[in-house]
Amino acid sequence: MLEGVNVVLGVSGSIAAVKTVELAHDLRRHGAEVRAVMTDSATGIVHPWAVEFATENDAVTDLTGRVEHVELCGVDGWGDLLLLAPATANTVGKVAAAIDDTPVTTTATTALGADVPVVVAPAMHEPMYDHPGVLDAISRVESWGVDFVDPRIEEGKAKIATQDAIVTAVARAAGAQPLAGRHVVVTAGATTEEIDPVRTLSNRASGRTGRAVARACHVLGADVTLVHDGTEVPYATVERVESAAEMTAAVGDIADEADALVSAAAISDYTVDAADEKIRSGQERLTLELEPTPKLIDTVRADHPDLPIVGFKVESTGGDEGLLARARDLIERVDLAFVVANDASVMGESGTRALLVESEGHTEYTGDKQGLGTAVAEKLAAKLGEQSSVAE
Repeated sequence: MLEGVNVVLGVSGSIAAVKTVELAHDLRRHGAEVRAVMTDSATGIVHPWAVEFATENDAVTDLTGRVEHVELCGVDGWGDLLLLAPATANTVGKVAAAIDDTPVTTTATTALGADVPVVVAPAMHEPMYDHPGVLDAISRVESWGVDFVDPRIEEGKAKIATQDAIVTAVARAAGAQPLAGRHVVVTAGATTEEIDPVRTLSNRASGRTGRAVARACHVLGADVTLVHDGTEVPYATVERVESAAEMTAAVGDIADEADALVSAAAISDYTVDAADEKIRSGQERLTLELEPTPKLIDTVRADHPDLPIVGFKVESTGGDEGLLARARDLIERVDLAFVVANDASVMGESGTRALLVESEGHTEYTGDKQGLGTAVAEKLAAKLGEQSSVAE
């Protein structure tokens, strides 16, 4: 996600600086090169040697005749992006006022003047975050095109955002955004059908692929709505649903405002009339009458004939030939942009193998599910770009 990106990491004196080592490791795990700049207060919380170990580069703690701030974030400097994490109230206020009295604030002023993208992850006590002057400073810096990663408000503190949220924000700010201005709806995970107040019918889908697609679409600039039976995520607006009917209804409500739908959820094929009370256990035999659920993509296609839709197809038999044949049948029947087809054996696993199938031709992907999400998002961006070119 960050392959080839040079990140300058500005560390200021919040206790959240103790997370800098792991954040630097995480940025590098996603492919980035990292060099750090630290305030004097930050060095009292995390030792520069620890930051050097995490980045495999010397940490800048003083500006010298080498003019490190220009070397890192000047015009034609080393850095592709400046990440201030953590950013204290003091640092944010100084950036807003162009006060350059630490290596971090001087590097920030240089980056802003050189049009280097800047991402800020604030961390401070909640009353400081709520101070009118701090809020004004954040608003002013945001107006310059700087991206802020909202803190987590917990225990009276504005705690630094999760590493996942920060890395995602860095990837979005550092890369091209072919999906900018687009609204993409993504469904993910399993749906669950109620049998009685205790028991349900579901499947093994983890939702990893759908969440990876949603994250990748956000990184490529899209506004994303994620429809799933899961928690909030930092890269999308979440519509939480449980059953197939709830998911279909939620997507139908959103589709009017969408530019594309990626239907990655493993939606229940059957439902049952739920019992009002818990079914008594211990019976020798119990028969449930299952009724087919309406296909979500069929329902959406009927109401939105021009909406680009990406389908997913999972099979447990037939090999690649069977997958390709069934994927193309689905493309033809529902008029899909393309289909992501894979074997059921990858459900719930961290790695995957998938075929990205079009009416003619296909490509193969093997790797982790975040990589598959990126492949799907990039292919969707290309399809929407082709559609826009034809419309023009």
